[in-house]
Amino acid sequence: MDEKAYVCDVCGKGFCKKYKLNRHFRTHELKTDEKPYFCDVCFKTFSEKRYLKNHLLTHTSEKPYSCHVCKIQFSQKGDLNRHFCIHTKEKPHACDVCGKEFSQKRYLKDHYRTHSNENPYPCDVCSKTFSQKWRLNTHYRVHTNEKPFSCDICSKQYSQKRYLKDHYRTHTNEKPYSCDVCNKDFFYKGALNQHYRTHTKEKPFSCDVCGKEYTQKRYLNKHFCTHTDKK
Repeated sequence: MDEKAYVCDVCGKGFCKKYKLNRHFRTHELKTDEKPYFCDVCFKTFSEKRYLKNHLLTHTSEKPYSCHVCKIQFSQKGDLNRHFCIHTKEKPHACDVCGKEFSQKRYLKDHYRTHSNENPYPCDVCSKTFSQKWRLNTHYRVHTNEKPFSCDICSKQYSQKRYLKDHYRTHTNEKPYSCDVCNKDFFYKGALNQHYRTHTKEKPFSCDVCGKEYTQKRYLNKHFCTHTDKK
């Protein structure tokens, strides 16, 4: 077979493999007057050659843009600019519903879903849906039992970084959550919320067999054993 048996009928360019011709043909479909420059790796199109040149760096290991504060390197100048907000604490993107501010536009976009109740990220194990991809990734650990965050004092492991952060307080004896009724201090916000019920007499956990109510879920679970004869 001829070395370049497959010829493009648009521009006459020849290829030795049919899949290469098919890939090349897409460049004719994608090119427009507005975006005449295209990436021959992923076929993304650009309006200016300099944008294509910057984009091509994403397909290589080259990272010419370096943060002068922490020295992390980036392939795109835009990524460096977005990263720099970490150091400046700048949050130029504000939610027009609740006013919450974000350092990057994509974080604001994710946040908007908390107002619209949109959950585009489903778990392929249990079908539970999430508004943000990182929440889905965190949820997966429920199924995998993965606990990547480890205490460097006692080696106890946690599925989420915030749980590890809370745990550290048991070593430092820091109790930042204080009851504004009796001034009792707590390691965890959840413990403070549970404690509040001793003042409000609220019992949000109810037995669906006999209707008995409890201030904490663990008390309800213990009570439920009396109906199942589970010791």
